[in-house]
Amino acid sequence: MLRSSPLCLHSFPSVSFFSSLLLFCFFKFSFFELKLSLQTEGDMTVEKENNGLDNYAFALEGRFCDLPDSGEDLDSSIDEDNNKLAYCVTDVPPWYLCILLGTQHCLTAFGGIIAIPLILSQGLCLQHDGLTQSHLISTIFFVSGICTLLQVTFGIRLPILQGGTFTLLAPSMAMLSMPEWTCPAWTQNASLVNTSSVEFIEVWQSRMRALQGSIIVGSLFQVFVGFSGLIGLFVRFIGPLTIAPTISLIGLSLFDSAGSSAGNHWGISSMTTALIILFSQYLRHISVPFPTYNKHKKLHTSRIYLFQILPVLLGITFSWLICYILTTCNVLPADPDHYGYLARTDLKGNVIEQAPWLTFPYPGQWGIPTVSLAGVVGILAGVISSMIESVGDYHACARLSGAPPPPKHAINRGIGIEGLGCLLAGAWGTGNGTTSYSENVGALGITKVGSRVVIVASGVLMIVMGVLGKVGAIFTTIPSPVMGGMFMVMFGVICAAGVSNLQYTDMNSSRNIFIFGFSMFSGLVIPNWILKNPKAIATGVVELDQMLQVLLTTSMFVGGFFGFILDNTVPGTKQERGILAWNKAHEDDCSNTLESGEVYSLPFGISAYFSTFSWLRYIPFCPPGLQNSLEPKQPLENLQTSQFNIGIGP
Repeated sequence: MLRSSPLCLHSFPSVSFFSSLLLFCFFKFSFFELKLSLQTEGDMTVEKENNGLDNYAFALEGRFCDLPDSGEDLDSSIDEDNNKLAYCVTDVPPWYLCILLGTQHCLTAFGGIIAIPLILSQGLCLQHDGLTQSHLISTIFFVSGICTLLQVTFGIRLPILQGGTFTLLAPSMAMLSMPEWTCPAWTQNASLVNTSSVEFIEVWQSRMRALQGSIIVGSLFQVFVGFSGLIGLFVRFIGPLTIAPTISLIGLSLFDSAGSSAGNHWGISSMTTALIILFSQYLRHISVPFPTYNKHKKLHTSRIYLFQILPVLLGITFSWLICYILTTCNVLPADPDHYGYLARTDLKGNVIEQAPWLTFPYPGQWGIPTVSLAGVVGILAGVISSMIESVGDYHACARLSGAPPPPKHAINRGIGIEGLGCLLAGAWGTGNGTTSYSENVGALGITKVGSRVVIVASGVLMIVMGVLGKVGAIFTTIPSPVMGGMFMVMFGVICAAGVSNLQYTDMNSSRNIFIFGFSMFSGLVIPNWILKNPKAIATGVVELDQMLQVLLTTSMFVGGFFGFILDNTVPGTKQERGILAWNKAHEDDCSNTLESGEVYSLPFGISAYFSTFSWLRYIPFCPPGLQNSLEPKQPLENLQTSQFNIGIGP
C-alpha cells in the first residue's frame, strides 16, 4: 500500500504517465459521426460546422492529395484545403512525423485494448491479481503490434491498426460462465487469494488455456474464409438487418460489466461519464491555442481541437486525479468492506513495483491450449461478425487514406491475415483475438495523414510497450469506478453503432421493424433465461449441452441468428431490406488498375515474382500481376473512390 502524503505524489507518476496513454474513446465517437455522414444515401459529404474546422485537429505540412470526391458540392464557406490529404497511403512522411502520428494512432486503440483483459479478468478469476492482469495487457499489446505489421505489410496494405475485439469477448464470457468454469468462491475474496499458490495459478490458467484452444481453432476458419475468397459469399447473405442486432447486442450484453464497475462508486463513475460527455459533445468545437513550430512560420500559435481529440483521456485523467486527492485526504474508506473502497488509487501500487521492466511474451506461456466444442462454436459466431465489420473498415480506410477501393484479392488477404492474427493471439494467450480498429480509421479523417508507414510505426510502438512490463502494470491501477464510467459511454456507442446500420433499410416497413425488434428482444431474453436456468439444457450429450449453453448465452449470436434467418426468408424487396444500398456501399468499382496495384500489391517484389506465373492469378488472395499494366495510369491522389458502410472496433 502506498503512503498517504498530501505533497509526495508517489502514486501520481502512474497518473501522469497514464494521461499520455489513454486517448481512445472520442475517436470512437468522432468516428461514428464521420461514418454516419459517409454512410448517408447519395454519398453525402461530411458535415462541417464552425467554419469547416470540425475535422481538423492538426495543421500538417507536406504534399497534399485530394480526398476522394463525394460527388456532392461542398458548402462554399469551406476552404478547399479541407478536402485534402497531407500524405496519401503510399507516401512516406518525415521520420519525426511518423513517430508522432504513429503514437497518436496507437493511443486511439489503448482504451479498447486495455479494457478487454480487464473485463476478461472477471471470468478468469483474476480480479485480485493485478500482476497477472499486467502480463495479459503486455501480451495483448505485443500481439497487436505484430498483427498490425503483418496486416499493413502483407494483408490489406492499408493504414489500419489491429487490436483486441469485443466480438470475441461476448462468447468468451459466455464460455467462462458455464458451470464447469465458474470461479470458486474463495477467488472472489482478496484476503483468501494467494496469487503465487499453485492452486490459484491452475484455476486461472486452466480457463485461459480453454479460451486459447477455442480461439486458435476458430481463427483457422477465418484464415480459410479469407484466403479461399469465401468472404464474398458471406457478405452476399448478410445485410443490415443481420448486422444491426449483432453489433448492438455486443454493447448491450456488456451492461453487467459496466454496471458492476461503475457501481463500486457511482459518484466517481458518474463524474467520469459526465466529463467524457462534456468534452466530446459540448466542447468539441472549441479550439485551444498551442505553441507550434515549422520551418516557414517558425514559432507561432496554432489552434487545436483538444477536446475533440482527447475527451476520454481528459475525462479519465481528471477522475483519476480526483480519486488520488480523495485517497490522500482519506475521504475514501480504507476498509475493504465499505462502499467506495475500490475507488482508491493505492490498491495496486505494489503491482508497479513487482512488474519487471522487461517481459517477453511467447506462445504457450500459460501452458498447452485445450479445445472444447462449445468454446469453438461460440468463438465462430464472433469471428464471423468480426470479418463482416472488417470489410466495411477496409472500404472506409481506403476512402480516407486516398487509396482506390480495395480489390477482392486485397480483401481476401486482409481477412486471411486477420485470421492469422487471431491464431497468434490464441497461441500467445491474450484471451482474445484481433480485428481492424474503426477508431484508427476515424483518426485518418482527423489528421489528414493516410500513410501506412505511420501505422507501421504504431505497430512497432505497441511491440515495444508489450515488452516493457511496467507499462502494462500502470494500466491495472485505474480505479474500477473510473473504468465503469468509461464503459458506460463506450458500450452505449457500440450499441448505437449497430443500430446506425438500419439507415440502409426502409424502417417504415413493418417487415423490417418486426425483424429487428424480434431479433433484439430475443437476444436479450433467451441468454438471460439460460443463465438463470443453466440446467435447463439436457440433451444427454455433454458436448452438445455445452455447445448450446455457450451459443444461447451469447446475445450477439442469438440476435444475429434470428436476424439472418428472418431477413433471408421473410418476403421483401432488396430495396426494402437495404440490400441495394448495402451492395452499393460495398461495390468494388476499381478495376485492376496500376494505381490499385501500387497500393495493394505485395511488397519486396513478391507481386512481380508472382506475375511470372499466369496460374497464380486464379488464387483468390494473389494480385492479378501483369494485368495491372494494361490500364492507363492516373495520379493516385485524383482517384474517385466508393463509399463505405459499416463497422465498429472491439
